[in-house]
Amino acid sequence: MQYNFDEIIDRSNTGSLKWHYTDDTIPLWVADMDFKAAQPILDSIDQIVQHGILGYTKPTDALYDSIIQWHGSRYDLPLKKQNILFSPGVVPSLALMMNVFTEVGEAVLVNDPIYTPFMSKVEQNGRRLIISALQEVEGRYQLDLADIEAKIIEHNVKLYLLCNPQNPGGRVWTTGELEALLAICKKHNVAIVSDEIHQDLALTGHTFTPFLTLAKGYEHNVVSLTSMTKTFNIAGIKGSMIFATDEVLVQKISQQQQLNDEYELNLFAYTAMRVAYEQGGEWLTQALSYIEANIELTVQFLNQHLPKIKVMRPEASYLIWIDCSAYGQDDQVLYDTLRAAKVELSAGYKYGEEGHLKMRINVACPRALLLEGLNRMHMALSETTLGESSEAI
Repeated sequence: MQYNFDEIIDRSNTGSLKWHYTDDTIPLWVADMDFKAAQPILDSIDQIVQHGILGYTKPTDALYDSIIQWHGSRYDLPLKKQNILFSPGVVPSLALMMNVFTEVGEAVLVNDPIYTPFMSKVEQNGRRLIISALQEVEGRYQLDLADIEAKIIEHNVKLYLLCNPQNPGGRVWTTGELEALLAICKKHNVAIVSDEIHQDLALTGHTFTPFLTLAKGYEHNVVSLTSMTKTFNIAGIKGSMIFATDEVLVQKISQQQQLNDEYELNLFAYTAMRVAYEQGGEWLTQALSYIEANIELTVQFLNQHLPKIKVMRPEASYLIWIDCSAYGQDDQVLYDTLRAAKVELSAGYKYGEEGHLKMRINVACPRALLLEGLNRMHMALSETTLGESSEAI
């Protein structure tokens, strides 16, 4: 079927985290889409409700088969049922991995900028947070492999938390980059947990490589985390997966999950996950096409109307990382200026020191909303900083 991504759906007064306003602010921040979910997913939830019994549920063989087929056909990742564990979400799984691979007081390395829970979960679980800044080269981030190895040696790092595709910078790390990182971690016996939740949102010209496909001989120290929720815009239905191919490691993770009873999903999550992987491919293809057009529109708009903003074009996802340093010198003032113009972006400083005077834009929304939000950005920044005309498109 043909999906209408231009449809504007009123999300006010629904408890939406994204649409939390009492006015007409345009939200271009938190990473969920303003698109209706794929019809097969909606139909499957309706069928559950119509059945009328919402009892205890376990994962079915059909669910495992859908996960195995999706990842095998798209990414050449040869999973078996015993390689798959379930979790309420990727962030809880990040916290879980602290106890799987490290002890209190030991060092965990992350990059900067990075999705905020990478940092907060390390510190909240009593581990030492070690930072290796990404290097911006010709408008895209690169891993600083020399710095990563130096930090590993200096701080006796036990665990590396990788984000691939990277959030907020949108990089899809190449096979070569991942192999170089793996070589360093193997050399120093550092475990790797790869958050791959944006895997299915790789954009044209970029190929996602699951870390587990490279980990032969090091499977006992590699875990991948992913979910259907980001791919299919069903984040309100909590659910994710943990992939590991070493039998002893799977058992260790499972035992750790048992301590907090964090190994089960609910009826709706199991069903939505299965149907998404079985029947959601057409929706995803259409959504990515629409998103890519929105990315192009946003890049062109900013180049024309706010030319001093430096745009990092994403290689995956619907999140665009922008450098606004030409339009202000204070993070909070920058954020407040946009909020006063009734448009909200994600403040870059929340992603680490490298996020100073940067912002993250979510463009996964109907084009009319995106254009209105961009116009409000233009008016706010040009009037307060540059004194330009606020006329845009």
